[in-house]
Amino acid sequence: MRSGGFVSVSRPVITSIVLNLSLYCFHVFALKSQLLTRHGGVTDLNAQDTVINYETCYFDQKIDHFGFLEDGTFKQRYLVNNEHWDQKGGPILFYTGNEGDITWFCNNTGFMWDVAEDLGAMLVFAEHRYYGESLPFGQDSYSDTKHLNYLTSEQALADFSVLIRELKRKVLGAQESPVIAIGGSYGGMLSAWLRMKYPNVVVGALAASAPIWQFPDMVPCGDFYKIVTQDFARSGLNCDSNIRRSWKAIDNITATDDGLQWLSGEFSLCSPLKKTDLDDFKAWLQETWVNLAMVDYPYEANFLQPLPRWPIQVVCKHLNFDPSSVSDYQLLGGISEAARVYYNYTGNCPCLNTSSTATGNLGFIGWYYQACTEMVMPLCTDGVQDMFEPQDWNFQAFSDECNSLFGVRPRADWAATVYGGLDIASHSNIIFSNGGLDPWSSGGVTRNISDSVVAIVIPDGAHHLDLRYNNEYDPHTVLSARIQEVEYFKLWITQARKLQIPG
Repeated sequence: MRSGGFVSVSRPVITSIVLNLSLYCFHVFALKSQLLTRHGGVTDLNAQDTVINYETCYFDQKIDHFGFLEDGTFKQRYLVNNEHWDQKGGPILFYTGNEGDITWFCNNTGFMWDVAEDLGAMLVFAEHRYYGESLPFGQDSYSDTKHLNYLTSEQALADFSVLIRELKRKVLGAQESPVIAIGGSYGGMLSAWLRMKYPNVVVGALAASAPIWQFPDMVPCGDFYKIVTQDFARSGLNCDSNIRRSWKAIDNITATDDGLQWLSGEFSLCSPLKKTDLDDFKAWLQETWVNLAMVDYPYEANFLQPLPRWPIQVVCKHLNFDPSSVSDYQLLGGISEAARVYYNYTGNCPCLNTSSTATGNLGFIGWYYQACTEMVMPLCTDGVQDMFEPQDWNFQAFSDECNSLFGVRPRADWAATVYGGLDIASHSNIIFSNGGLDPWSSGGVTRNISDSVVAIVIPDGAHHLDLRYNNEYDPHTVLSARIQEVEYFKLWITQARKLQIPG
């Protein structure tokens, strides 16, 4: 299961001193290099034809910030826009990149572009190591576990910290610029942790849809899928009930070869189903419903897939059967139409590929490795309080699968150890925003921890809706959330200037 940006495991089995730093790009600021700089311009289809422009830059990062044996470097990609930046110490809004191509997140984080002029801010979007073009060992980065060893959140946070400090040293006018970290989903977790671990580098953080508590023994493992189910229940009569019934209907119909053939044809699958494919087919459907919950936006959007306004409401129009009388064939016919809302809203897809989740800008393998090491996020279902087949969280089975895939075993308690778990009251200047429709809010901070570690809840918001561009269909709750976030930014900037924090 994945989202922007999360790739998560939906089943228990997989599913500092730095020397010789170099900054490349600086056609805007300093050292121009044609080889390592290029212009970028992208249009977000949800931004009312807003065109954004940025420079693509590269920075020499240490492969290992915490040891001394591996002394190599790699080129970390980052994107810069200084169109509205006040060069006399204007703030820097720094996006902490997720598990994917940074241009995708840049294009889908319209909030930063919308507020840049008001704040006089420079925008920086930093790519996470091992994703996009920021590959520590080039094409060998994913070749084996030895090369993957430096893919950790701690190393990524150190990358961000080193990059920020070097930007402030080398960019004329940035020495006194307060830096605010911004991120969504895993990127939101990183923005919060960057403020926690490096408060000397960033003056505050906006952590949108950041499930920093979705770890063992912090929140119930079933809450995630309860929220998914609630989204469908509120979007159409019998919608969640019929999805709950569909799993048994699949079993009934695929008991025969003719039924398998019928189901393959009904879903227009690119490859006919075999008996051995049924678990994967069900997992594909489960992921579809989860992805829809995460991107249940109030307007047409193409974040994971091109989708209509309030896509779950559209899905549920195909599933409003009377559960007591609908046949298995009729029910699965509705399920197939519902799946097409997600995978073929444009009508351009000739067949549905169950091995594809249409989130190619995210890094499957990299996140699976992170989930198998330190990002252990238990998820489970019971089939009663949610609309899915019962599935316990089995850490040992998960660990065994990780060992089989990568030769590593996860450290279930490491995130709590290194980032403080539930005990975050000693920190400051962090906003945790969560949408009531977003299943990841189950592991998010949804209450104020202190006067400066605060929660903003957007009842009708899906996954980090507040980080997207302003849109005429936005509910007032997200407009209010963005206003509050900017007011906190201005407060932090004022505080930082009064303290005259050195760069």
